[in-house]
Amino acid sequence: MKLNKTLIALAISTVFLSACSDTEDKDPNLLDGSQAAASGINDASTNGLNGASGLNGTEMGGSGNYGAGGYGDDIAASLGPEFSDPNNPLSKRTIYFMLDSSQVQSDFIPVIAAHSQYLVANPSQRIIVEGHGDERGSREYNIGLGEQRAKSVANMMKLQGVGENQIQIVSYGEEKPVAFGSDESAWEQNRRAVISYQGK
Repeated sequence: MKLNKTLIALAISTVFLSACSDTEDKDPNLLDGSQAAASGINDASTNGLNGASGLNGTEMGGSGNYGAGGYGDDIAASLGPEFSDPNNPLSKRTIYFMLDSSQVQSDFIPVIAAHSQYLVANPSQRIIVEGHGDERGSREYNIGLGEQRAKSVANMMKLQGVGENQIQIVSYGEEKPVAFGSDESAWEQNRRAVISYQGK
């Protein structure tokens, strides 16, 4: 009986580790979007993410936090008026990514910097950085990519002085889409990391 429990635990561990290693074994070029043009799936020249029409958090659903009325709004509203002022970068809590990429685009660096400054000034404040992906790719790959996206945002914050104990990361992969559909419009909205304030 004890041997059966050990074998089951070993099998579960093996499945978990093989799922985690799936993203680590992938070609690192996949994580910077360089394979997108070669695959023809999502060429940056056709998706409107680069150049003058870059996306900025508010173009895909109001507040930049799961769209208008998305969860997390109650806590953010209790933080102060700057979190609901559309001209303040603190009102944007969603960071969007290119296909197969965990690299933060330059459009979102000021948003991350603003949240970092707020967190440094309020060391008792805690956040969760949630990583998400679109529906394409395996579940395991999207969990890994979502984690890398969340880590990219968290690491930028830590470099700006945010305490390790203030940030928690979680990856939902493709499990919590904000846009349903199998087209580029939906995929763009689902490739994201979300800064979720947890209160003090």
